[in-house]
Amino acid sequence: MFRPLSVLAVVLAFCVVVLGSYVRLSDAGLGCPDWPGCYGALSVPQSESAIQSAQQAYPDRPLEHAKAWKEMAHRYLAGSLGLVVVALAWLAYKHRKSIHTSWQLSAALVVLIVLQALLGMWTVTLLLKPVIVTLHLLGGMTTLAILCWIAVRNTSQASIALPSSQQWWLRLGLLVWLLQVMLGGWTSSNYAALACTDFPTCHGLWWPCMDMHDAFHLTRALGESRDGGQLHLDALTAIQWVHRLGALLVLAWGLVSIRILLQRKTARTLAWTLLVILLLQISVGIGNLLLQLPLVLAVLHNAGAALLGICLVTINARLMNTSY
Repeated sequence: MFRPLSVLAVVLAFCVVVLGSYVRLSDAGLGCPDWPGCYGALSVPQSESAIQSAQQAYPDRPLEHAKAWKEMAHRYLAGSLGLVVVALAWLAYKHRKSIHTSWQLSAALVVLIVLQALLGMWTVTLLLKPVIVTLHLLGGMTTLAILCWIAVRNTSQASIALPSSQQWWLRLGLLVWLLQVMLGGWTSSNYAALACTDFPTCHGLWWPCMDMHDAFHLTRALGESRDGGQLHLDALTAIQWVHRLGALLVLAWGLVSIRILLQRKTARTLAWTLLVILLLQISVGIGNLLLQLPLVLAVLHNAGAALLGICLVTINARLMNTSY
């Protein structure tokens, strides 16, 4: 059961990441003011008495059913993923002599899931503090990447033989991807996606006025500067502009990697897949700017980042022959 369960875990993790982005982008991240329940219940209050009790308990947080259900759906799905990860860790330990990844890696995922649950709680209790929201997204993407690694390593696929220098370059892609995920999460959590809406320039300039100090001050609250004042446009511009520069770095890495992969027959499908994902991701990102961040494109941008991670992990898992 280990192999199909690992694939199921990847699918669930992908759905959790995408649904989480939908919840955040539709402003439903605080649809329930408490955690893990919703207004003190395990489900969204439905009856009149339950709604009245909820309003009395949280008078400053009126119940909005649509937002609350989005938030709870995400929690239910994340909880299901947690159960699957626990089962996967148990099977990995039970069959540790026959699987192609170490059982410790599956056990570490359980710890990561617990940390993700804590970050989910702090996201609500700390009122969408940007550093917590960004770490929550990064944790979700990391969970997806590790699960994908486990699934690929335990399926029969042709390995990709490359010189060590080229393997190093492809491994570097995972770090570049994680860095861009962090920048994307920081942009989204600070609501800086529309800090400038022209492209390829920003406010008509190739190097706009930016405030890097307030932009990347990690401990501040949402919408606040370091001194507690309102976060101004120059800081939001810096956040978005750095994310754009990160996209250029990902594209440059990707084009070199595609050229490397096309040299091997067993890697050509992955090379073309990587190219398609990169081009779609950049197109969706530009579309978000020019079309004023429509919800469907914003969610697709997050889904594209997850798919890019899956592709990169698949490439790297097929490069290596040792177990981790």
